Amino acid sequence: MNIKRIAITTGGGDAPGLNAVIRAAVLAALNRGWTCCGIREGYNGLLEPDRFPQGGLIELTADSVRGITHLGGTILGTTNRGNPLKYPMMDENGQIKEVNRLDELIAAIQAHHIDALITIGGDGSMGIAHQLAQKGVRLVGVPKTIDNDLDRTVVTFGFNTAVYFATECIDRLHATAEAHQRVIVVEVMGRYAGWIALHAGVAGSADAILIPEIPYDINKVAEKVLAREKKGRHFSIIVVAEGARPIGGTYSVIRHAAGQTERLGGIGHKVGAAIETLTGKETRVVVLGHLLRGGKPTAYDRLLSLRFGAAAVRALAEGQTDVMVALDPPTVNYVPLELATSRMKTVPLDCDTILTARDLGISFGD
Repeated sequence: MNIKRIAITTGGGDAPGLNAVIRAAVLAALNRGWTCCGIREGYNGLLEPDRFPQGGLIELTADSVRGITHLGGTILGTTNRGNPLKYPMMDENGQIKEVNRLDELIAAIQAHHIDALITIGGDGSMGIAHQLAQKGVRLVGVPKTIDNDLDRTVVTFGFNTAVYFATECIDRLHATAEAHQRVIVVEVMGRYAGWIALHAGVAGSADAILIPEIPYDINKVAEKVLAREKKGRHFSIIVVAEGARPIGGTYSVIRHAAGQTERLGGIGHKVGAAIETLTGKETRVVVLGHLLRGGKPTAYDRLLSLRFGAAAVRALAEGQTDVMVALDPPTVNYVPLELATSRMKTVPLDCDTILTARDLGISFGD
């Protein structure tokens, strides 16, 4: 089937570089004579179009994507509460239940004469995309997440920007920690993978890094702080991934609502309180949270996003479907969505960055 019209959707948490992907995909499509539209807020623009005063679709032209490469966020909007496989809806009793609306979504795609879809998102979005492709929707996925936990791509766009900003924050906290002779715990995002904490912690010269892949013993972390104290280093920086957990313990979960993945958080304060109790050192906690998602993408993420967006259109033009574009240096390749979503990409315990951190004397609490 020849392509005449494509739609672009951005789902899940926002990440720096989304707009760059959109711009590249739109221009590459227009240069092939295709028309483009964007679906508002993931798939909500098709499933609940009446929610949007100007309609659930946005026509995307060269003018509408001009000057957006450097902008954070997404001009289409996004959501992590619109999974069509588990769509939250209120029943007759006023209770929220999860409903499979995949067939409705496919019908809406066909009704709007959309020949192919470019879906930009993380593991959840890629899983949904695979299910759509299995039902005959022609589509290509683009890997997006600051967490860098999507398999089969060396890196996802948004990760570099998050690490850059987290490292800058850690740099600033060194000065105030040393001035006041305090312990400062820095909690960063990453969900169940420790990529952001590991990379920013090593780059920012943290003294301890706690990641989900290495359950920690808080006493070991306290020992690191006290050992520094004995050497005359009266401050410490501890970077904690939001998915970090103690040995034998569980994740720190804030909330789990219908249609959403569980929300992690609070581990930084738990670690900070324990360190203060065990060491007697004044401890402060800084939660970077959504600051890591906002702002302009780095030059690296801009270039990667533009490459991914253009590659997604090339994949469609070549007849590809049910695939995800993936960075396999020095090229961008296509990998089956089934493989890309088969497992979460976590930090290998024998990776060079962990080995480097251990050689530098950084504690992982183990």
